[in-house]
Amino acid sequence: MSQYERFDSVLLSMAQQLSGGVPEMLDVLFEFLSRKTDFYSGAGVDQARTLLLEKFDKHGGKAMKEAEEAKKRKEEQERKLAERRAAQKAKEEEEFRNAKVVEVTDEEAAAFEKEQAKNSVENLEKFVDNEGETSKDAEVEDEDSKLMKPNSGNGADLAKYQWTQTLQELEVKIPIAAGFAIKSRDVVVKIEKTSVSVGLKNQAPIVDGKLPHAIKVENCNWVIENGKAIVLTLEKINDMEWWNRFLDSDPPINTKEVKPENSKLSDLDGETRAMVEKMMYDQRQKEMGLPTSDEKKKHDMLQQFMKQHPEMDFSNAKIG
Repeated sequence: MSQYERFDSVLLSMAQQLSGGVPEMLDVLFEFLSRKTDFYSGAGVDQARTLLLEKFDKHGGKAMKEAEEAKKRKEEQERKLAERRAAQKAKEEEEFRNAKVVEVTDEEAAAFEKEQAKNSVENLEKFVDNEGETSKDAEVEDEDSKLMKPNSGNGADLAKYQWTQTLQELEVKIPIAAGFAIKSRDVVVKIEKTSVSVGLKNQAPIVDGKLPHAIKVENCNWVIENGKAIVLTLEKINDMEWWNRFLDSDPPINTKEVKPENSKLSDLDGETRAMVEKMMYDQRQKEMGLPTSDEKKKHDMLQQFMKQHPEMDFSNAKIG
C-alpha cells in the first residue's frame, strides 16, 4: 500500500468538485505551488520543470505497468473461461454422440400406452377449464401486474445501476460520477458467491448487498467502461432460471414477461436451447389465449384415447 493513499479521499473530493476534471485539478495544484511555495522561484523554472518531468515519468511508468498487468490478467481470465466453455461443450457433444437409443418391445409400448391412457382419464378434470383453478390464476396474474416490467435486456433500470441477463449471465453497469476518468486503482470491487460490493476507494460503496442466487466467482469479471462506469459480468451457477432481481434489496421484475429471444440461442447447448424455445412457444401461446405445448399434448392424447375407446361415455366431460 502506498504511503500517500491516505490522501486519496481529499484528492477525490476535490476532483469531484471540479467540473473540468483532471486538467482543472492540475490548474489548482500548480496555482497553489505558485502562490504558496517557492516551487518556481526557489531553484528556477528549469529545475522545477525537470523535477516535474521526473515525477511524471516515475508515476506514469508505474501506472502503465499496472494497466498492462491488469490487461494481461483479464485476458488470461477470458482465455480460461473460453477454454472451460469449449471443454464443456465438447463434453456434452461427445455424450450426445455416445448416447444409446434404448428400444422397447411391443409389449412394453402397449403397457406404457395403457398407463398413459389411465392417467389421462384420471387427470381429465385437472386440465380442463375449471372455475376454481381459473380463480387462482386470476389472483396470480393480479400479483404479477404489480411487479416491474423487465427492460429490453430482461433486467431493470434502477437509480444507481442497470442490469440485464441471459440464462447464463448477469451484466451490471454502474455509472461513477467522479468528475474524472476513473482507473482500476481508484475503485474497489468485491465479488463473492452470494454478495457484491462496488465503489471508490476510501468512500462508502455505491453498490453493496446480497445476491438472490449464487454465482461462479471464478468466472466473474469486471471492467471500467470509458472511465465513467464499472461493468460487472456475473456467471450464474443455475443457468436454467431467470433472476427477478440483481440484489435482494431491489424491486422484483416480472419474469413471466422476460423475452428469451434476447438470449443468444446459438450459444446454448442443445438441451438448454430446446427448453428456451419451448418457453418462447408457450409464452406466445398464452399471449394468444391458446394452449401451451404440454396442454396440447395432453389434449391430443385424450382425443386419441377417446377414439380408441368409443364404448366409453365422455358426454359429461369438459374437454378444453
